[in-house]
Amino acid sequence: MQDAKLQAALQIAQALHAAGHQAYFAGGCVRDLLLGLTPKDYDVATSATPQQVQAIFPKTAAVGAHFGVILVMTPGPEYPGPEAADIATEVATFRNDGSYSDGRRPDQVTFSTSPQEDVRRRDFTINGMLLDPARFAGGATAEAATLDFVGGREDLRAQLVRAIGDARLRFTEDKLRMLRAVRFAARLGYNIEPSTHAAIRELASQIHQVSPERVRDELTRMLTEGNAHVALKLLDETGLLAEVLPEAKKLQGVEQPPQYHPEGDVWVHTLLLLKKLPPRPPATLAWGALLHDIGKPATFRRAPDRIRFDGHVEVGERIAVEILNRLRFSNEDKEQILALIHNHMKFADVMHMKQSTLKRFLRMPRFEEHLELHYLDASSASGNLELYEFTKKHYEETPEDAIKPELLVNGRTLIDAGYKPGPKFTEMLRAAEDAQLEGQIHSTEEGLTLVAEEFGLPE
Repeated sequence: MQDAKLQAALQIAQALHAAGHQAYFAGGCVRDLLLGLTPKDYDVATSATPQQVQAIFPKTAAVGAHFGVILVMTPGPEYPGPEAADIATEVATFRNDGSYSDGRRPDQVTFSTSPQEDVRRRDFTINGMLLDPARFAGGATAEAATLDFVGGREDLRAQLVRAIGDARLRFTEDKLRMLRAVRFAARLGYNIEPSTHAAIRELASQIHQVSPERVRDELTRMLTEGNAHVALKLLDETGLLAEVLPEAKKLQGVEQPPQYHPEGDVWVHTLLLLKKLPPRPPATLAWGALLHDIGKPATFRRAPDRIRFDGHVEVGERIAVEILNRLRFSNEDKEQILALIHNHMKFADVMHMKQSTLKRFLRMPRFEEHLELHYLDASSASGNLELYEFTKKHYEETPEDAIKPELLVNGRTLIDAGYKPGPKFTEMLRAAEDAQLEGQIHSTEEGLTLVAEEFGLPE
């Protein structure tokens, strides 16, 4: 599919050239090609106006025509089904941006025919390069086909994230760029250039002008694109952490009992979890790792025997709800993240659980995320993985129909046996299912006998 996206972008650039317009690959795809990576998408920058772009291509979508952005739809490969899905390529007109009164987007833009003018209004030098698609398609290397008016290649070699032009102006224009600087630096393993870093520290308190949804998405990318622990440290160093996740800032310096947490305080423990995240983890797992101990600062207590965090799970859930609501997470994602927090301490009891309790535990939705979070948690603390191995073995070896079997006794069964629906129904069903999961009953008749013995015969 990546090759199909490249071919689609090359065809679009060729058609624009044929119509007498300039056209270049722009932004992150150029950076990735220079780094030897496969771009996720290919964006095209052109001297053609949005109206001219729409006139050239039969199928387009005006997603941001006011800002010069048109999606050009081209047929994709007929895989895996018989119908080809369209490939959407973003085509943007060269432009100059006016003032940014809201700190998010320009009040007005002026279209341009100059690629030099266009790149100078972009965010970072490593994202401000252009690539000549005709030369690239003709066999030139990405290096040879690149046009660099902002020093991006030099900063790639120096491994620096540097704002184009005046860093303070770039961040004043769009406050989200401060978070993007952190994300790129963390993901690529680069440093933030000193004047760019200083500008972020100066303007960090203005990040609240950015919508919660955009902040959430940027933080999620930091947590899932790689080096999440580095991103969190950079957020702290730039002053952004205290603004977007003040609850996480409070993890710093919160001591833990050394016999269980020789690694250090809650902040250090959390950073270790984030460092151990698998490549491209589910966003819910990454957020669960970040927030699993978010209730510890509020529940810290130095007891006579050791440091304790009584009720930190319940308090952590309440704090997490506030964070997830503030960042406007979907109900589905919020439910899973809260489930990860709620259940992360239950692994301590797995070896002592009844079979029915253990099977209910193992059949939680997306249990693999719960298991992975426990691995991250344990390996980032004492390093004792006995509970993880025990749970993993049962999860992998217990058949699904044994974890969640077809019930021998259900509501209809009880009604047909003469029981009237009421408050006791839930208890009866629970008792029958427990017995089934424990292997104590093997038929509906045995289940009804058990219900009659525990709750009496129907009236």
